[in-house]
Amino acid sequence: MRHGFIKVAAATPQVRVADCEYNSTKILALIASAMEEGVHLLVLPELCVTAYTCGDLFLQQALIESARDWTLRIAAEVPRNMVVVFGAPIEFRGKLHNCAIVASNGKILGVVPKINIPNYQEFYETRWFAPALPHEEMVDFGDYQVPMGKKLIFTCNQLPDFRLACEVCEDLWVPNPPSVNHTINGATVIANLSASDEYAGKSDYRQRLVEGQSARLVCGYIYSDAGLGESTTDLVFTGNDIICEDGQCIAHHSMCEDKLLVTELDVQRLAHERRMKNTFVTTNDKEYRYIGFDIEMGDTMLTRTYESLPFIPSDPEERFARAEEVLKLQSLGLVSRMAHIRSKAAVIGISGGLDSTLALLVTARAFDRLKYSRNDIICVTMPCFGTSDRTKNNAVDLVRELGASLMTVDISEAVLKHFEDIGQDPDTFDVTYENSQARERTQVLMDLANKLNAIVIGTGDLSELALGWATYNGDHMSNYGVNAGVPKTLVRALVEHEANCTDNENLKDILMSIIDTPISPELVPGKQETEDLVGPYELHDFFIYHTLRWGCSPSKVYRLAKYVFENRYSDQVIAKWLETFYSRFFAQQFKRSCLPDGPKVGSVSLSPRGDWRMPSDATVKEWKRELRAELED
Repeated sequence: MRHGFIKVAAATPQVRVADCEYNSTKILALIASAMEEGVHLLVLPELCVTAYTCGDLFLQQALIESARDWTLRIAAEVPRNMVVVFGAPIEFRGKLHNCAIVASNGKILGVVPKINIPNYQEFYETRWFAPALPHEEMVDFGDYQVPMGKKLIFTCNQLPDFRLACEVCEDLWVPNPPSVNHTINGATVIANLSASDEYAGKSDYRQRLVEGQSARLVCGYIYSDAGLGESTTDLVFTGNDIICEDGQCIAHHSMCEDKLLVTELDVQRLAHERRMKNTFVTTNDKEYRYIGFDIEMGDTMLTRTYESLPFIPSDPEERFARAEEVLKLQSLGLVSRMAHIRSKAAVIGISGGLDSTLALLVTARAFDRLKYSRNDIICVTMPCFGTSDRTKNNAVDLVRELGASLMTVDISEAVLKHFEDIGQDPDTFDVTYENSQARERTQVLMDLANKLNAIVIGTGDLSELALGWATYNGDHMSNYGVNAGVPKTLVRALVEHEANCTDNENLKDILMSIIDTPISPELVPGKQETEDLVGPYELHDFFIYHTLRWGCSPSKVYRLAKYVFENRYSDQVIAKWLETFYSRFFAQQFKRSCLPDGPKVGSVSLSPRGDWRMPSDATVKEWKRELRAELED
């Protein structure tokens, strides 16, 4: 429950048609299993107490009374720290309703009747069931009364972001599902109790429908489906259970009767997404009743998968498609800019590192699209005190293999003259020693661009922008930063993608050599590796994603990082670099506030004109305080 994680489950009990005792025994067994798993919310199928395919038996008094009796018995077994939602027929004032029963702490909290009763093709529910009444009513269950209505939201007293509402099967398939109204009135989790029969192609369509609804409503959506044991007189049911969060299917199974589908929903993440989207308009329908329930707070054990490289899809086909899409967006941004300013030449500082390599590859794509000659891509290598032969040779070979033009401008003498002018000791390898080289390189590029009527292509990436790992008015500056929206781990993946796609073996060898070269600014003589100084980029990109995309608190980022990287980094190492991340991120906003233009290509951007508006004077105090409190626990 801490950090917004709730353990949820969907399950399909194997039923016998019209055998409420047998079915309830199966349901109670699933509840017991869910207790052992630490589940907070268990969702079971439509009419699972009786089975969905009872037909005219639904009109028999014996079945109606048995279902009501077993509904009470099931509710009585639901523990305090769990909510169970299951389906049963409920008679009210002479009409039968197909209902979702919501129970916790030994009692029924509320009854949500199905609103849309299908009566087409294989469905003819109106023969037995009436739609939900227009207004809430109170229903007697033994010695207590509970509300029955279509506007009930069940709210966790200990975790207010956990707000549950229900819809039943067909309610999802109509043009305006009840879940729309539920979510704009506060529900963050939707339980759908379903009995959706199977036929060829329906399973994929159903999953897309659930994914789409969870995306539109920015909610967790738990879909529990009827399965084996239902009558096969005319239909087949396969128990297609699905759990989605904000458009992503995070768990699903079928043909798994009497087994739990368990995962975690992050309701805190859903709340953040809704706060961020001003078009997610909430309302205050006075007819809604909010019913509280209790679940003890604690650390929910995480089992769902979180990517260690969140900007790079793990599936090879998806990764290939993503790489092509990002490269296309980068190059299209540059195409539009060059066409607008009527420039037919570009200047790039090429170092033999990953960032400048990607910038050159993107520029080559843009020039090809514009039908410009690659000869007009002016690549400038500017060796100085720390330049290694490997990176310089890689840069030269890369330019020649891509058919661009190459210039070499050794800036050593110019920098030494600058040191003399400002009184800098050339044997003191301080920040002035390093930044003077970066600014001299930028001056060369800018002046060459003026001379050639060209545009300076920026090479800095999103990770460097987040950490402020750029020299202000040095490599920080350009006319158009094609890599501004690309984090470092994705830079590497895109260069590798180009290496794997080319038929040019020489080019492939060069690109792979660049990938294998340790990341370094090469501003001082000898070995100087960036990740030794600021930390591993795979960690920082993980921090960036969960901090900026999802607004996670420091303690939550730390928890997720420990979970994902437990076999690769110690807790102490993760904590060290996370604190470094927060310190640098807050201190370096002034560099991001005056960034050159560059295209957004992913879900995270640091453009001051786009996704990220932050005052340069903001303090990191609260973030560090929370992180240190977490470390002291």
